[in-house]
Amino acid sequence: MAGQWCPGDMTNALMKVLDQTFAHPSGKLGEFGGKLMAKMNAPIEEQVVALAQPAANETVLVIGPGPGVGLFAAGSRAAHAIGVDPSETMLTEARQRCAALIADGRVELRHGTANATGQPDQSVDLVISVNNVHFWEDRAAAFAELARVLRPGGRLVVSITRWMLPVTDHELVGEAESAGFSDVRASLQRYSGLTATALQLTARVDA
Repeated sequence: MAGQWCPGDMTNALMKVLDQTFAHPSGKLGEFGGKLMAKMNAPIEEQVVALAQPAANETVLVIGPGPGVGLFAAGSRAAHAIGVDPSETMLTEARQRCAALIADGRVELRHGTANATGQPDQSVDLVISVNNVHFWEDRAAAFAELARVLRPGGRLVVSITRWMLPVTDHELVGEAESAGFSDVRASLQRYSGLTATALQLTARVDA
């Protein structure tokens, strides 16, 4: 019947709101989502960067930096940190948060995704991704891309809140190994200030 309300309409509307707020942040919803992510993800991002231990002479690639909390932490430690994000709204927020490091040449931001980083082969020492892997359109292609841009001996650190993970821990490890990563390990972590459990995956590219 014309004009009849359908539950699917509400579902579609909700999915669109969530997409504009978190998956592909844009407009006012994206700005609101960025503020939430900056607050909620900050404890994880800062602790993941500390765990990854970027050295003062290393280049770090941050996949999906969002509002830039983890990117700022990485850029404060490493020689150079590059953030790639598909959302112009998030890139703008990250530029604001990292303005001083950008001015010093220690942080760079560009449009990109895990599948298409825009980085040359073997150009970074460390790749970090926090609460972003569930947005990767093709995880196999993304893992292959990240293996391509890492230098021999380079490291990968992926962290994701466990309930967000679209596959099992074992499947994610297998996808990383199929892309050529070695010493792939998955562990469960509880970060201070958060109650949710996160899956942390670490891996290397053979030297």
